[in-house]
Order: sequence, then structure tokens, then C-alpha cells
Amino acid sequence: MRILGCVKEVNELELVIGLPNGLQGFVQVTEICDAYTQKLNEQVAQEEPLKDLLRLPELFSLGMLVRCVVSSVSITEQGKKSVKLSLNPRNVNRVLSAEALKPGMLLTGTVSSLEDHGYLVDIGVEGTRAFLPQQKAQEYIRQKNKGAKLKVGQYLNCIIEEMKGNGGVVGLSIEQSEISTAIATQEQNWNLNNLLPGLVLQAQVQKVTQFGLTLNFFTFFTGLVDFMHLDPKKVGMYFSNQTVRACVLCVHPRTRAVRLSLRPIFLQPGRPLTRLSCQHLGAVLQDVPVQGFFNKAGATFRLKDGALAYARLSHLSDSKNGFRPEAFKPGNTHKCRIIDYSQMDELALLSLRTSVIEAQYLKYHDIKTGAVIKGTVMTIKPFGMLVKVGEQMRGLVPAMHLADIPMKNPEKKYHVGDEVKCRVLLCDPEAKKLILTLKKTLVTSKLPVITCYEDAKPGLQTHGAILRVKDYGCIVKFYNDVQGLVPKHELSDQHIPDPEKVFYVGQVVKVAVLNCEPSRERMLLSFKLLSDPERKNGSVERRQKSKKAISVGQLVDVKILEKTKDGLHVAVLPHNIPAFLPTPHLSDHVTNGPLLYHWLQAGDTLHRVLCLSQSEKQVLLCRKPALVSAVEDGQVPKSFSEIQPGMLLVGFVKSIKDYGVFVQFPSGLSGLAPKAIMSDKFVTNPSDHFVEGQTVVVKVTKVDEEKQRMLVSLRLSDCRLGSSSSTSLLLLSQCLEELHGVRSLMGSQDSVLIQTLAKMTPGMVLDLVVQEVLEDGSVVLSGGPVPDLVLRASRYHRAGQEVEAGQKRKAVILHVDMLELEVHVSLLKELVNRKARKLKKGRKYQATVQHLEESFALASLVETGHLVAFSLASHLNDTFRFDSEKLQVGQGVCLVLKTTEPGVTGLLLAVVGPAAQRVLRQTRKDSETVDDDEEGDPALVTGLRRQHTLALGDTVTGTVKSVKPTHVVVTLEGGLVGCIHASHILDDVVEGSMPTATLKVGQSVTARVIGGRDVKTSKFLPISHPRFIRTIPELSIRPSELEQGHTALDTYSASPGEKIEHYQAGQTVTCFLKKYNVVKKWLEVDIAPDIRGRIPLLLASLSFKVLKHPDKKFQIGQALRATVVGPDSSRAFLCLSLIGPHKLEKGEVAMGRVVKVTPHKGLTVAFPFGRTGTVSVFHMSDSYSETPLEDFMPQKVVRCYVLSTADHMLTLSLRLSSLGPSVVGLAQFSHVSQSSPPKKDLYRKYLPEGRLLTAKVLRLNHNKNLVELSFLPTDTGRPDVLSVSPELPLQKQEERAKAKERDRKEESQQRKEKKNPKGQKEGKLPNKEQTEVKRLGKRERQDSEGVRERVNKRQKKANLLEEDDSGVEVYYREGEEEIEETKVLLRGMLPKPAEVPRLRLSSGFLWDVGLDSLTPALPPRGESSDSEEDEKPHQAMHKKKSKKERELEKQQSEKELSRIEEALMDPRRQPGSADDFDRLVLSSPNSSILWLQYMAFHLQATEIEKARAVAERALKTISFREEQEKLNVWVALLNLENMYGSPESLSKVFERAVQYNEPLKVFLHLADIYAKSEKFQEAGELYNRMLKRFRQEKAVWVKYGAFLLRRSQAGACRRVLQRALECLPTKEHMDVITKFAQLEFQLGDAERAKAIFENMLSTYPKRTDVWSVFIDLTIKHSSQKEIRDLFERVIHLSLAPKKMKFFFKRYLDYEKQHGTEKDVLAVKAKALETLLPGPCFMLQTWKRPLTSHRKPWRG
Repeated sequence: MRILGCVKEVNELELVIGLPNGLQGFVQVTEICDAYTQKLNEQVAQEEPLKDLLRLPELFSLGMLVRCVVSSVSITEQGKKSVKLSLNPRNVNRVLSAEALKPGMLLTGTVSSLEDHGYLVDIGVEGTRAFLPQQKAQEYIRQKNKGAKLKVGQYLNCIIEEMKGNGGVVGLSIEQSEISTAIATQEQNWNLNNLLPGLVLQAQVQKVTQFGLTLNFFTFFTGLVDFMHLDPKKVGMYFSNQTVRACVLCVHPRTRAVRLSLRPIFLQPGRPLTRLSCQHLGAVLQDVPVQGFFNKAGATFRLKDGALAYARLSHLSDSKNGFRPEAFKPGNTHKCRIIDYSQMDELALLSLRTSVIEAQYLKYHDIKTGAVIKGTVMTIKPFGMLVKVGEQMRGLVPAMHLADIPMKNPEKKYHVGDEVKCRVLLCDPEAKKLILTLKKTLVTSKLPVITCYEDAKPGLQTHGAILRVKDYGCIVKFYNDVQGLVPKHELSDQHIPDPEKVFYVGQVVKVAVLNCEPSRERMLLSFKLLSDPERKNGSVERRQKSKKAISVGQLVDVKILEKTKDGLHVAVLPHNIPAFLPTPHLSDHVTNGPLLYHWLQAGDTLHRVLCLSQSEKQVLLCRKPALVSAVEDGQVPKSFSEIQPGMLLVGFVKSIKDYGVFVQFPSGLSGLAPKAIMSDKFVTNPSDHFVEGQTVVVKVTKVDEEKQRMLVSLRLSDCRLGSSSSTSLLLLSQCLEELHGVRSLMGSQDSVLIQTLAKMTPGMVLDLVVQEVLEDGSVVLSGGPVPDLVLRASRYHRAGQEVEAGQKRKAVILHVDMLELEVHVSLLKELVNRKARKLKKGRKYQATVQHLEESFALASLVETGHLVAFSLASHLNDTFRFDSEKLQVGQGVCLVLKTTEPGVTGLLLAVVGPAAQRVLRQTRKDSETVDDDEEGDPALVTGLRRQHTLALGDTVTGTVKSVKPTHVVVTLEGGLVGCIHASHILDDVVEGSMPTATLKVGQSVTARVIGGRDVKTSKFLPISHPRFIRTIPELSIRPSELEQGHTALDTYSASPGEKIEHYQAGQTVTCFLKKYNVVKKWLEVDIAPDIRGRIPLLLASLSFKVLKHPDKKFQIGQALRATVVGPDSSRAFLCLSLIGPHKLEKGEVAMGRVVKVTPHKGLTVAFPFGRTGTVSVFHMSDSYSETPLEDFMPQKVVRCYVLSTADHMLTLSLRLSSLGPSVVGLAQFSHVSQSSPPKKDLYRKYLPEGRLLTAKVLRLNHNKNLVELSFLPTDTGRPDVLSVSPELPLQKQEERAKAKERDRKEESQQRKEKKNPKGQKEGKLPNKEQTEVKRLGKRERQDSEGVRERVNKRQKKANLLEEDDSGVEVYYREGEEEIEETKVLLRGMLPKPAEVPRLRLSSGFLWDVGLDSLTPALPPRGESSDSEEDEKPHQAMHKKKSKKERELEKQQSEKELSRIEEALMDPRRQPGSADDFDRLVLSSPNSSILWLQYMAFHLQATEIEKARAVAERALKTISFREEQEKLNVWVALLNLENMYGSPESLSKVFERAVQYNEPLKVFLHLADIYAKSEKFQEAGELYNRMLKRFRQEKAVWVKYGAFLLRRSQAGACRRVLQRALECLPTKEHMDVITKFAQLEFQLGDAERAKAIFENMLSTYPKRTDVWSVFIDLTIKHSSQKEIRDLFERVIHLSLAPKKMKFFFKRYLDYEKQHGTEKDVLAVKAKALETLLPGPCFMLQTWKRPLTSHRKPWRG
């Protein structure tokens, strides 16, 4: 019998199928199809899962409709029928033959195999092969299969599309659109013999009965529709001869009766059932009325919600004899319970049995672990007893749980049918597994139960059963398979040598939880209960006795009693006084405390333990060696009076507060270390530097005897106890000694594994076997001395080796983690094959860090490979490291060897040498590494073992799985995972953008395969490589690479080194930041997936701010435009620069790092790529300093100017004057000094290179490209450059006179040449400006044209004051001239105080500049050079001034003072200081523009607080009547807080602004600020607030709509329009719709905007304002044809003549601008025809303007 069913349950080995009429059947896993059964047999044969074999839960989903055939019907032991079904197409479609197949037939089949272009489908028809093309399965795979390929055994609904060879080969389709509309027709030759369930056909109603319908189909056949399968919406509406669609449910094999269904869910094949369960399943219902009764079937009931329910005949009464049919007349009510739900009938199944209604549990999900339940004994077996718990639920009581004691003959105590009381040990509803216990102690126990490890709290007491007894203790089992260990020493207070003789399996015991680790599923238990009298803290008498027997500061021996969460409870010997030893006080080393706590056991004895304090509650002990030693040496003050400032004391951290650390000393005294003197480093959080219980050394800084308080310092600089190397070695030795003691404790354990770990020491070489290579690149190995021992080698210590499971490797032990029981090993060859060389004590050796612990590190000597331990701390207080100070594995260090032979620890001891010698070593080439983010990406790990058949150039489609800054992971078909690098997303990448941000998770992409990355080595393999099929496909979605015929896709077969050679120095490339290497101080970037580069930090920017915080400037994944410098030494990376070509040539400016400061000489500066240079002390600064090298230290970044590259060392300068453009000048000896040195070498002595001089420009020598200068006091007004001494005689008067005469002749000759056009090229600069001149500039000009142009510019600007002036004083730094020009341009920008305009901000004030981009404040205007004449020395005056000259001089000084006063009062003067702004705002206090400029002045100097203060001052100063001015300041303050403040400060300012201004204006301004600063989320939230508060304001709706359209959210904008029309008054609707239509025109869809206007104008055709707006927008955004069509429409409207004239005028203007003369005449003719009735009147009116009757209208 063939029948239609739905999947009700999916188990691992069978399916539960729901059938019509509330029946159900079972499908075994071997009844799916032949191909699936064959795969199962293969899996069983090879005893491991097949990769391509899916489990039943993956093949079938709940609610899926399937065609079944009944295989057998059997009777169970309980007398119930069991229906076995089959889904095998061979059985279901056996009634079909190849000749009977027709196109359009709807069949079911299963996938039998996967082919290249599709799938072979098993449809079960003998002699027919069915093929499903790939293209016909794409839609199904995408929608139903989540993009995964079809697998063997997958159940499909297929439709036959084509046939070949008389049905020998058929083509199938599984497209849902075709399946759901498939109709079985008479032409397909269906009959009662081959009619299949699930077919949909056309039928006619033959008869309507009370039980359903009789249908006629295919002319000759009749079928029945049960009343439960009528369409619920059409019940009672059926009539004879009505045509309906019906679905075949089943065909009876003997009677040929066909059962049909008219329910809509069955009329669309391929769709699963949606309603799978009943909401009230298990509910007991009262007074449910009977709907109908059927003698041989059952009864129907009507529930309260109107739904129909059904109860089978067997469920109407408790027994057949007690059944009374008359009790089920329609309308009678009964008490019943919902026990199931029939998906096929959409009916709830009921039961009226008393046993079912009163049952405690109805299904396995109702039973909770630990619950006490009742059941009935069903049978007794050797393995246990089966108990019936519910109607369809059974539980097993294992043999060991039948009683508290083992039972030999349980059948004597229990009988079938007996009712028993059990407790649930385990309940697994999914597996329908129920384990019970009958142990009386467990069933009646009142103690809490443990159902998971999280329930096991230390100290909890409960009952359990012993699962196993071993020589090391007992394993106790609780509920849900939770287990715990009772160690041997916790079995009893007395020693038990053989636990197996005392305890037995199944014994019920009472235990106490000592410790539990839920993450590791470990629990430690004890049979020695905490409630025993011996374990209590003791009585008052014992406390009094302890006070007498022990004192604070005393050293005692203790015996461990038990462990608690915080430490050890011990007994002080010999009087067994109870005391407590906290875990942090077990060691001076923070990490050793928990380790000692873990391995110390009850009964162990500790010696030399210090008593710290004593109270009524407990005695506190300490075992810290530093404190014990201090007490023994008498270095601990016993009273406060003994403490003096400057003392060094040893103590421990008692508590940590935000303001400091409290330190306690052994005597009980304590002191406070404030945050300021807690460390030599900056302290942000004290908890980062110290932990409670840590041993520290303090220095007393202040003592307050009255308050008994003291302040102490924890700084290393204050608390040094000796040399750092000796202290470091002492700490290391002590730490390793304690670890050796822990090994001794481990060696006394009974476990062979722990004993083996105790014997392992670093440096041991083992022969191991590779077990597994983990996802993070680490390797798990085994094969050590113990079979269960597992060892691990990290990715670094794998050393890039190709390892696979099963391979043998030699490894060396690095460290044994005695807490986690893990062994860290290394596969590095230099460690495994150590070299036998003699080592010398005290010698420095280079080493490489191999392993890091919290307190020490392990390194290997580069020369020999020996393992060396060195301490990471040089002091007890030295516990904090910045990230840049922390060591890394692989980093090189310089060590000073302290021992030459390894001790019991297996390690040599050393101390750290200079930190400057640390380097980062790598054991493999960088080119073989992979990006950290890609390697650790869990999305890439998925599917690594999958093979693929992709080739270079293939086009694939996939879905974005995850988006990282540098790459995107894509899921391809078949579960394959691919990777798209950031460089292969866009063709044109904008600098600063992040290409990966353009993709979203879940987005579908089409990509081209451009390479394959090996999973293990991360190399790109050529397609010919045998492992290419297992690589991770590297993809590209660049549009250019997706074009057809693209051939440049196989470049990944070349090695990265070959590709790097193609890049030339100076070439510009686009790269993507991968990370910032803090240790190496460079930016690591990717140019392509297999080409990487490095940008040294010094080549990243010329800004000190950027170099100080590069992480703020550069983001991971950001696109950068860099210049190629060249390959690195290994040719594995490209060296790049972000500041242009890196050329250290003469005249270049570069960033360097100070490496050495030489006193009195200068600096040594290092540049990238190994170049170095020197800076002389004379080139440190333009200004003189007594200590020019004071501000420089090693590693400081400096901006240098290259003076010379002659030697291998560059000659540099740090002078600011060198960093700007300058020229070269020449001073003749006669113009240098009034003195005449006898030797020219004296000039070099007294005028050294680099000295700063003031000079006067005499003339320009264009022939030699020089400027002739003079340093004489008479020219410069400064003292002589050479001091007068016996070595320097004065020049003779005659020589000076001759020199002056010569100068006058040259000047007169030049004045004559000025009159001649040819002489215009040379000339003097008649302008007086004093400056500083440098003898050597930054860049010499290539020709004299630049100098000549600058001279000509200055001549134009100069005022010809004196024609006989012999020279000009100028600044040789050319930047000054631009500053002066800027001053002139900026003069007059500020209006006069009385006429300051009001600043009107219509749309919002935007502070759209950052601190870096603000224009720096200009210096004040230079003073007049005339005033400098007064500064000339008095010696220069050769004669006494007359009275007239003194009067003239007085008048000139008064004029100068008045000029200065006028300049200060000049309103056009640009303010340059805070005082200038104060004067301006005092004169115009109500001008907001002045206040805003004042704020901007402070922002230029990054003084944010001062800018805020100015704003607050402005708000208090501006008059309350000036509302707009105040609003301007509020808006500026909002801008300031938005850019430089926090969200909280912005919110506070906003709230205040709303209180003092019109709220709507403030809201709108803040929304604009958010939008312009791209804070779109905050803007959206603010607009939503505005829509609630100002819903009657149309401006808010319009603004919000514009905001959404700018964000490309057109749909949201249209919804806002609908909301606006609902909230605003009707009179505002037209205006709002018009505004939104304008927004659509400008920002959205122009076609939609036109549709809106057309809709409005069709409703209101005479709204000329709307027509006018429509015309304006159409002219801007549409074609001429559309514009003319619109004008033609509007001029044919029936409007008033005045309005028509307006539109004709606009039409005429448009044609005059865009049309021809003919078009203009046509418009005029239409206007005359439309507006004027008669010829004369038309002519007369047309000559007049439309708006005036006096002047003629021209046009």
C-alpha cells in the first residue's frame, strides 16, 4: 500500500512518519535508497565516517511530505501495531515502467550520485536512468539547500521534462515553480494500479455526504474525501458537479479505494507542512463536547478555540468492557487530555483514559534529572530492570542501582506489575533515554543533588554512588554522568593502604566537595566531612591556648589539614593550633603561590612559617622567604616609634585602592604608597602594577607619629637593595628552587603520568610522533615515556616544517606546566642538535627567547643552542611592563651567563644584558608566513580539508561569510571557503578608504579564481602542484578581472621574490595596512595577497604627532599610497615610503632617530636602511643655548636637513632656518669687520661655520649667483663680528675710505644703468628689513632666475625713500615675505567695532576643521625699521646734536608713538593675541562673529577649555534681546563639543541650549551638525525625537526626508511622507508633498518625483504654484522635449488670463534661450491666439508689458 505521509521525528537510525487518521509509521535508515545503503555499508566497513555521507537529520526536515510504501505491519509485545514503511524509490515507484513515463509526471526520487554537470537520480523505474542537470537544480540549491550541493540520499520531488530512448533516459527538473503547479492529467495514463500518493488532479464532486465527499476523476475513477480533509474555508459550500483540485492520499491495494484531500497545503507539491505541533500538548481539558461518534473509528470533539479533535476508539475508555457508546452522543461533555497531534489531519489527538489523564509525565521532555517518580515494573533482565513511567515511556534501572547493596536475585524482590518509587539519574529526551535508580539512600536523600559541574560548590555535601575504586582513590558518580574523584588521603582520617578492600562499586556514600573546575569537568571530593567535630575551628579554650602558644613574628612548623578556596587550613605544631595560610603567602612569586597550593596535600608539613597576625577568629600565617628572612635578620620594626624616613622595609600588598596601595609589614604595621610614588612609570590603574599579597620593598618617605601613619614609596629608583643583576639572579634562583620543590611533591603522587612529568626537565630531547596539526598552526605530539602523555609545539616552534599525522620528530622540552599538566616542546633544529662548546661564566652571549612565563623566560644561546633561564624582573617591585617593553618569543636578547652547568632544573642561569641589543629573530623566512588575521580567522579554517576542482580563471559565486579589515571570507558551493584580499575588490581604490567595508556579511558575490593558498605553508601553489586541490582559493571581484577573455590571471605561479623584482624604486603603489609592529617600529602592509611591504615609521610621515601615535593616523585595512624604495635584504618584502622617494642627498629633509648624544660635540642620527649622520653642536638650533644637547636623548625622533653627503657619515642640521628655502651670500673681507686680522685663519677661528650673523645686502651679483653682504657695524647697527684684541688691529682709515669710495662709484654706475632698459636686470633693493642670514642654505638655486624674480617682486613692493641708499637689509628666509603678504591680505577683514555685522546662520554653523588643519595664528606686524636706528650704539655718533635736531627727533618719536596707537586702534588690524580679542569684544560685545573668531583663535592653539570658556563668556555677555547672536554662539558651542568633547558634554550643552532658545531651531542645528560630521545614527535618533515633539512642524518632516534621501534610503523617506500626511493638518498637505517631490528630483528618483507632481496636478489642475515648481524642476533635470511637452500642457489649461500670461512669459523666455527663432514666433502666435479675442485688441495688448501699461514690452 502506497500512502502519503510527513516526517514527524528524525532520529539517527530511523524516521517517524505521520500518516492520515492519526497513525504513524517508521522508516529504517536502510530504506531510504540503494545508493545511501551502499554508502552506509562502506562506512561500516572502513570503521570511520565518510565525508560526503549525510546523516538522516541532515537529509530530512520536520514536516516534509514523502511518498511511502507499507513494508510490514507487526504486533508488539504490548499488543500494539507497528507499521514499517519504506521510502526507497524502487519500492514506491515499482508500479511504473519505462514505457509508462510521460513528460510532466510528478515523481519522487533520491540522489544516487554526483556528476560533473548534474546529478543521477534514482526514481526506482526499472530500465530508466534519470538525470538532473545542474542548471535545473540551482534554484533549489540556493533556496532549500542553503547553497550546498545535493548529496547522496537526498529526497527530491521531480518532474519529467524530456524523455529519450522510449523512457530509457529522462531529464528531470526540481524547480519549485514547476513542481508546485504540476497537475496529473488523463493523458499521462494514470490508473488505479499506478496512481501514486501526492499527485494533484482535477476532479468533480459526485456526491456530498455527512462524512465528506465522493469525487469523480479521470472520467472513470471515484475517490473519497474524509470530512477531516475538506477545505476548512469551504465546509458546507460544496455541491454536485463542482470542479475541485484534490491530492491523492492513498490507494487501498485490495479494494482500490482512493482517499483524497482538499486541504490547500496538499495542493502545492513540494511544500512542507507548516503546523507541526499542538500548543496545549499534554493539557488536561474539562467538559469537552462531543462533535460526532463513529462506531469503528472513534469520536470527534470540539475544543474551546473551535478546533476539531479526535480520539481513537481505544482511547475512549480504560477498557473494552467499560466502553458505553451512548455516552458519546453529540453534545455530551467529557474530561480528556491532549496526547498527540496529527500533522496530516491537523487534528489534536485526545485520550479519555483515566490512567493517561492522571499520568505524572506524558513525554520525556517533562522529566527532570533528580526528580522522584513512580513507575511499574515491566521486565527484569541481567543488565537491569525496565520500568514503565508513562503511556509510552520506559526507563532502565541498571543492575547496580536496584538496591543500596548488590543483589544476586532481584526477581525475588521485584515482580512484573509492581509499582516502584525511583529517582531519575539521567534523562535524554532526544535519544529517549531514561536511567533510574532504586537505591533507597538516593531516593530518600534530602541533600541537594549535583546535575552539572556548576552545581558543585566547595563545601557542598551530597550523596553519590561509587563508580570505580582505584589504588589512588574512588570515583563517585552523581546525576547526569557528573563524576568526581576522592583522593586516597581524603578517604578517611586513617590511612587506607588498599581502597579496594574497603569500598566497592555501587556503594552509596556521602561526600563533601573540596574543589571543582567546571571548564575542565574536574571535581575533588572528600569522605572526611566538614561537619566532623575534629574539623571544626575549635572552642574558646583552644583559642585561648593558641594565644599563649604562638605570637606575632614567630616562626613555626605547620601541618596542612585541608584546602579551601582561598588557602590552606593548617595546624601549628606541636599543639595543633588551627591557623590559616592564604595562597598568595606561599611564595614571593605571584605565579608560584597557586602552583604550591595545587600540589600541597592534607598531611604535608611546612617548615619556617611566619605568624603574621592573631585575632579571635584565626591566626594568619605567611611563608614568603623575603619576609621570613627579614624577621630572622631583625630588619622588621616592631613598633611605630622605630620607623624613620628613609628606611627600606620588606612587606606585602594588603589592599589596592584607586588612590594608592596599602603595604603591611610582618609586625602588623602598615603604610600607604600614594599613586604618585607607586612607580617610576606613569600609573593609570594601580591594579595593573600590583596584586594583593605580592611581596614588595618600600622606602619610608614620611612618618606621622600622632596619627600613627606613614607614607612609603614603591618606586624602583627609591627601593634598590643592590645591583639589578644580583637581585635578578636571586629572584630567578628562588623561583626555580620552588619549582623544583613542586616537582618533588608531584613525584610522591601515585599517578604514573604525574610522576613522569615531575622527572621531565627543560632541555630533554624526546622521540615523538605527530598526532594532529591544530587550526592555530601548533602541533600535538605523543609517544613520550607515558602513552597518555600529550605534548604541544606552538606554531613558532613548529619552525615552518611540513608535518603530518603519524610522522616521527625529535623535540626538546622547553617547559612543563605543572598546573595544567602540559609539556611545551620545540622542533627547532638548533635546539634539538645542540653544539658542544665550552661556555664561560660572566661572558655576554646573544640568545633568542623561546618560551615566556610570568616571572622568568627561557632563551637559547645562538652559538650553541643551550637553554638558559633569566628573570624578567630585576626587583620585587618590578612587575609592570608596557606593551613595547614586553618580550616576545623569537626576540633576541643579550645575556650575561652566571652558571655554565645545568643544575637539577636542567637550565643555565643568566641575567639580561643591555636592552638596546634586543632584536627580533625568526626561524623561518618572512615570505613563508601568513597574515596573522587570516591565519587566525576561524572562518578560513572551516572546510580546510575539502578538495576542489577549481582552476585559475574559473568564475565562481558565493556568499560573504565574514569581513575582516584586510580580507573577506566567502563560502562557495559545496562548503568550500575562499578568500578575497583587499587589493582585489575594487579597480580604483581611494586613498584612506577600506575596500572590505564595501562588502557585507550574507552578500552574494561573483568572483574569479586567481590562485590557491596552501593550508599548511600559506604559500601560493601553482595549479600543477599536487596539493593545489586542497588549497584555499584566492579570489578577485575586481570588475576588470571579471571581464571575459581576461588572461592575466595565472601570475600566482610566480614566486613573491620574482614579483618584487618587477617594482622599481620611485614607483607609486597602493597598499593596505596589515598591522603596526611596535617592536620593529614599522608598518606592515600588503600590496597584493602574496606581495608584502614594510614602511619604516620614519618614512610614514614628517609630522611628529603622527610618528608619536601612528595607530591614530593609520587604521588596519586602510588603503595607503606609497613610494617604492626597494626590496629588503631578504628580498621577501618591499620597502616603501609614505613621504615620497627616500633620497638622503644634499638639501633633502628627512626624519631620523637619535642613537647617540656626544657631550660638547653633537648627535648621531640613524635613518632607515642603515644610513647614519652627525649633527654638530652648532647646528642644533637657530638660537644660542648654554646646553644645546639637554633636550636630546636616544630614540628621540628629529627632523634633519642634509648638509653634505661627502663622507660615509651624513652631515646634518636641525636648525629651523635650514629647513626653509635660502640663498648664498658673500661678504668681502673689507666688509666683515673694522679689524684687519693679520692671518686669514683667524676668520675661521672667530667666525666658525654655523654662527648666526646679521648682515646688510649690498648688491646682487647675477653673474656669480651671489648676494654681496656687509657685516660692518655702520651697516647693520650691531657690534663688530670680530672683537678688538691684539691679534686683530683696526683697519687703516685710508683702506676704509678707499672701500667706501669704491662702493659709491659702483652704486652710481648702477643708478645710471637703471635708466637704461638693459640695466633693469641688475639693481639694489631699496628697502630696509633686518634679518638673520645663514652662510649655507638648504637648497642652492639651479639658476639665477628664482633670485631675480624675487628681487623684482621686492622692488615693486618697496617704497623709494632714499635713492642714494647704498644697501638693503633683508631676511634670507623666504617665508617671511609670504607672511607679510598674508598680513596685507588679511587687513580689513574685521570691520570697525561700531559697524560689526550680525552673523546670521540660516542652515547651521559648521565647525568643519580639525586642529591640524586650522590656519596658525599670524605673528604681529613687524615694527618699523626706523625705530631701530635708535638702537645704534652711542659710539657711532661722531658729533653732538643741535637743538633743532633734538626738536626734530622729539617730533619724530611723538609721531611714531601716535602711529603705534593708531595701529592698535585700527579696526582693520587682524587680532593676534587674546588681549587683541578682549579689546574687540569689549567694543562690540553683541557681535557673535567676534566671539566665534575668539573661539577659533584658541582652537588653533588646541586650547579647547579656553575656547569653551570664551563661549560661556559670550553667552553671559551678549544682550538677551540679541536672540540670533546668542543662538550663533550656542551652535558654535555645539560644534565644538561635537568635534572635541564627549557625548555627555554635548548632551549637556544641547539641553541648556534648548532651555534658552527656540527648541526647534536648536534641534535642527544639532541634526545638521550630526549629518555633516557623518554621525548618521545620532542624527537619525535626533530626528525621531523631533518627530515626536514637533510633529505639527512641516519643516521637521521635510528636513528628515532630505536626510534620508542623502543616505540613499528612498523607501524610508516615502514612509516618512505618509506619516507626515497623517500628522499634519490637511491645509499643509500640498506644500509638504511638493517639498518631498522637489527632494526626489534633487536627491532621489526623478521619475518618481514626476509621478508625484502628475498625481497632484491631476487632482488640483489649477494650482499654478505647483505648475511653476514642476516647470522649474523639469527644466533642470529633463530633456527639451519633456520641457516643451509640459509647457504645451500648461498653456492649454483653463486659467485666468493673468496666470496664463505668466506661463506664456516663461515659455517665451525658455524658447529664447534654448530654441530657434521659429520656436519663438510659434510661442508668440499661441499666446496671441489664446489670450486675445480680436485682431486689433490682440496687437494693441501684445505690445504692452503683461505687468505694466505705460512702457512697451520688449521681447
